[in-house]
Amino acid sequence: MKLIGRNGTGEELPGHAHDIDTESWAQSPEEPQGTLPAQRTSAFAPGGRATGYGPESLVHLTARQVVDAAAPQRTALLDDEPDPASFETALAAREQAALEARHRGSADAGDPNAASQLGALLLRRGDLADAEPYLRSAAAAGLRAAANNLGVLLHQQGHRAEAAQWWRQAAVAGSAPAAHALGLQLRDQGEEEAAEYWLHFAAEHGHPLGAYALGDLMEHRRDVRAERWFKAAADSGHREAAYRLARMREAAGDKDTAETWYRTAAARSHARAALRLGVLLEERGDLDDAARWYRQSAQNGEPRAACALGFLLRDAGDPAAAAEWWQEAAEAGDGTAANALGALHASRGEPVEAERWYRVALDAGDHNGAFNLGLLCAGAGRESQAEQWYRRAAYAGHREACNALAVVLLQRGDESGAEPWFSKAAEAGSVDGAFNLGVLHAGRGELRQAQEWYARAAAEGHGEAALQLAVAQEQRGNLPGALERYRQAAGGGSAEGAFRLASLLDRRGDADAEAEHWYAVAADAGHRRAQVRMGVRAAERGALQIAESWYRRAAEAGSRSAAFNLGLLLARQDSEAEAMLWYTRAADAGHGRAALRLALLALRRGEPVQAENWCRRAAEYGPAEVAERAGRLLGALNAELSA
Repeated sequence: MKLIGRNGTGEELPGHAHDIDTESWAQSPEEPQGTLPAQRTSAFAPGGRATGYGPESLVHLTARQVVDAAAPQRTALLDDEPDPASFETALAAREQAALEARHRGSADAGDPNAASQLGALLLRRGDLADAEPYLRSAAAAGLRAAANNLGVLLHQQGHRAEAAQWWRQAAVAGSAPAAHALGLQLRDQGEEEAAEYWLHFAAEHGHPLGAYALGDLMEHRRDVRAERWFKAAADSGHREAAYRLARMREAAGDKDTAETWYRTAAARSHARAALRLGVLLEERGDLDDAARWYRQSAQNGEPRAACALGFLLRDAGDPAAAAEWWQEAAEAGDGTAANALGALHASRGEPVEAERWYRVALDAGDHNGAFNLGLLCAGAGRESQAEQWYRRAAYAGHREACNALAVVLLQRGDESGAEPWFSKAAEAGSVDGAFNLGVLHAGRGELRQAQEWYARAAAEGHGEAALQLAVAQEQRGNLPGALERYRQAAGGGSAEGAFRLASLLDRRGDADAEAEHWYAVAADAGHRRAQVRMGVRAAERGALQIAESWYRRAAEAGSRSAAFNLGLLLARQDSEAEAMLWYTRAADAGHGRAALRLALLALRRGEPVQAENWCRRAAEYGPAEVAERAGRLLGALNAELSA
């Protein structure tokens, strides 16, 4: 796995992309002074990357040093096994030195074209002092390439005003690089109208950096023409322009075209384009392709891509590989990745490591780190520390931390302190905050305000909020409205909502299949009453094994009705001893019918005292018909015992 380096797009940023013009571009007899040239493209530094205000990293060698450096190579060529690379290097150096010597001789003899070429060569090499007189001489002779390059040299020396004068002269003579440079300088000075004129001139003459800068200027002003110029630059190989064009198309909802341009930029190693391409592919379900582009983006220095790749690997069941990418992203300053690492360690029961990574996230400026530290402390019973972390995240605007802090305060009895934090959480978009604010108002009897907050939370998919609205609708007799809200609650994950929806459909009697579906949904979510209802339905169909399974799940979870029903089922299957255990568990939990059944079984065994005790409990537990039967049985027992 490769380490993540700095994220560089390889493009020159706006305001830093003036070109050295290495072509002669001298005025010929066929090209009168002052006429505009035919379309030209910008000059690029070796390797295809546009230069900044002059060369970025050049070797400073004089012609004599180049010749001297080549001498040892000539000796090496006499060996039995010559080095082809050394030979080519020496040959290139000799040719360069010879070229420079020819240019210098002609320039010193008064040839302005040679002076322009020599000045460009020296400028590119970084010999500014040596280059300047040759460029001034050629520029004074009217060569626009020399005027442009003299502007580059002066700009590098900090003489911005004089640089602009020479760029203007070259631009008027038709130099697209000079027009681009002049346009950027004017833009930086706030003269946007003049800047647009010269950038437009450069773009129209095929200068890709000019087209990009013009698009950037127009997009800043929300001018729809920006897209045209980004496309012109992108078509000429400008990867940042391709990325910007893709972002514009994605914002417009045209994801297909956006994907095309993201691919174009990503293929040119644009890290952010590869990241966005990965996101689009992941959204579409092309996970393998998304992972490939995330990996390329991460290796080109984009920590967010490493983080995203980690989540893909985690979801694919490879947490170890996910942790490696998260760690690289976290160490590169990605707070989301640090939080993911913290959560991974927390899930493994490694709180010390979890806390370390949450702190890394917080140091990276991600306040989820503080919130997660609060959760970690709360889980460990360190309530005071948890409150401090919640409070830190809440004051930073973390909406779920606001809600968590409010819950802590409310549990402590500080309702007046909790309410503002619930409000802040809800107003920031926390659905839990909105729901809890509804609960707070409902507890005070402020039903209208409670319903408003429940409705806001329900609109964001909060199942329990929708349940509260449904109950209110049912209580008012609005069954269609209740059904709609119960469906919303069930769809939002509320097991109670699913059970109540099934019960309402069951009572209506015209949607048995749908009712059973929602009973099953609630039962699978652990809703005990739904599990009992599933058991009853299975028993009615004769599916006793299924019924027993549902009864056991509910009974073991504490349902006394399930325990009683399981006892009845076992008794029918001649498992009287186990049935007694479940009757007893149900009766001990306050189930009147179970207590009455135990009283009858005690009488059958000839244990009147035990039967009397169970009768008394059955009469106490109810319901009314059970209490009545238990009373009659208790009277008979007393008479028998008295006789």
